[in-house]
Amino acid sequence: MMRRARRAAATLAVAAIGTGALLNLLATPAVAQASPTARADVTAVRATSKVHFAYVVTGDAAADEASRRGLIGLGRYLTMKTAVEPGEPFAVNIETDELAFFPLIYWPVLPNARPLPAAVLAKIDAYMKQGGTIIFDTKDHGQGVPTGYNLRGDGTTPLQRMLGGLDVPRLEPVPEHHVLTKSFYLLRSFPGRFEGGYLWVEAEVPRDADQGRQARRVDGVSSILITANDFASAWAIDESGQPLYPVVPGGERQREIAFRVGVNIIMYVLTGNYKADRVHVPHLLERLGQRPCRN
Repeated sequence: MMRRARRAAATLAVAAIGTGALLNLLATPAVAQASPTARADVTAVRATSKVHFAYVVTGDAAADEASRRGLIGLGRYLTMKTAVEPGEPFAVNIETDELAFFPLIYWPVLPNARPLPAAVLAKIDAYMKQGGTIIFDTKDHGQGVPTGYNLRGDGTTPLQRMLGGLDVPRLEPVPEHHVLTKSFYLLRSFPGRFEGGYLWVEAEVPRDADQGRQARRVDGVSSILITANDFASAWAIDESGQPLYPVVPGGERQREIAFRVGVNIIMYVLTGNYKADRVHVPHLLERLGQRPCRN
């Protein structure tokens, strides 16, 4: 419920902006030279016109282009296979841009990642607590992944260095009967350009568990997903719709499964715990015209 309310609040905020001023801004070719407030208004209109996903700009041109092309490819696949028709992906500066417009943000974690300032960590924390989900993709084929995935470790991995100060609940590999395994396709693994690495989510908390730190799920959705399998490169396509990067070791079959992984993630993020009820899953798949498929 909070997830839907957050998206509705963003839309209402945009609607409150003067229509004439926005139309003038959108018609101006020099929007990039407008004031920060004007640029933010234009971004708000674009971002709320339909569902958009975002990726974090790293400063590495190749990595950023892979993220952009990956989300374009996933968007095209979603449009072909589901009722979701996302708009063009947004590039976001994690320090300066508003994140509230995006239900999902893809964040490639590069080997040279540095610790984030406290203000940025607070911004990320607020985004996730208010219903946003971030995919952190280390793209390293599982190298250097700490056992149990403790982000508060000794800082030896890029993700630990970057997020060591973030208050993250306990994580676990996606359990066998997690919603991510059945939100649209039936999946047993979560490959990208590579296979074999886990997809980490917030750990399930037993109802009778005696613990102080509860997972901060909103609508049953994990606020953080972590993979090492390089999802974006498996989804990435060129202008003609052809794959940009090889997928190993499973080739095009593995790429197809990677796209299905992306679809499941999007459905999970957008629908929350609505699909957590097993009773509804077969009916939902039937309504969507999708027969259960196993990878």
